[in-house]
Amino acid sequence: MGSLAGLPDSPRARAALIDSALAWYFVLVWGSGYVATKVALQYTTPLVFLSIRYALGIVCLSALALATPLRWPRQGVEWLHIVVAGLLVHALNLGGSHYAQYLGLSAGTVALILAAQPLVTACIVSLWMHERLLPRQWLGVALGLGGVALVVWHKLDIQAMSKASLFAVSLSLVGTTLGALYQRAFCARVDLRCASLIQFAASLGVLLPLALVFEGWHVHWNVALVAAAGYLVVGASILALNAFHILMRRGEATRVASLIYLTPIIAVLCEFLLFHVLPTLLSVGGMALACLGVALVAGRSRAAPAR
Repeated sequence: MGSLAGLPDSPRARAALIDSALAWYFVLVWGSGYVATKVALQYTTPLVFLSIRYALGIVCLSALALATPLRWPRQGVEWLHIVVAGLLVHALNLGGSHYAQYLGLSAGTVALILAAQPLVTACIVSLWMHERLLPRQWLGVALGLGGVALVVWHKLDIQAMSKASLFAVSLSLVGTTLGALYQRAFCARVDLRCASLIQFAASLGVLLPLALVFEGWHVHWNVALVAAAGYLVVGASILALNAFHILMRRGEATRVASLIYLTPIIAVLCEFLLFHVLPTLLSVGGMALACLGVALVAGRSRAAPAR
């Protein structure tokens, strides 16, 4: 019988229930976050919006730092690792994905391409890190990449995707893949709140000058923009990423990775509800094939994306 609070009595069962809730929270926020970005980019440009997002994140985390003690890195090399991981995950990854949407790529297609990150990671760890994949996982890699290719080339055929947007989302995929591997290798034990604050500051320091030089500072302030920024900062960049890293540290990367294939579906549903964007049958078929591939790979994979 469960406890009065509705949780199981067994500590292991309670921990499993909490981990499941964290995993589902991460995936649901991650999928809907693509559409929140699409909302924000109607009122400003990508690098300007990311600068606003990171400035707001610094304010939120600084307030948290004043309320609770943080364990700051003690060595310069620790700071360096945190900054490098942050620039990959926050600057390159989000900069690429935001520009892909800004240049006309749908939220669902961006989510699908980036959801293929476990497939790319599986190839990297097999070829260069000597982690053996099962035949089922290699089949998943082939199916997943084939599904992504089907959607991408279909979009190219109907001129729904420019070369610039494809290049931008490719940079994003590189950023999230390398960022996840780098963070796993060099930032496994850092204080998550401290790391987020350092990474937000580093990303702001890089992106703000680029925004001012290449985009100017054009912002149409309104409730929708502020709400999208708040949702992405608090819901995604702080809470969801911390949930992801907590699961990674508990050895639950496979649980998250096995749900990552749902993020494109969530993004497509949210995009349809808010913008009435309906994918074609061929795109749906490619998405289903890609989701199946990611599910096969993630069944035993230890890696998952970071944002």
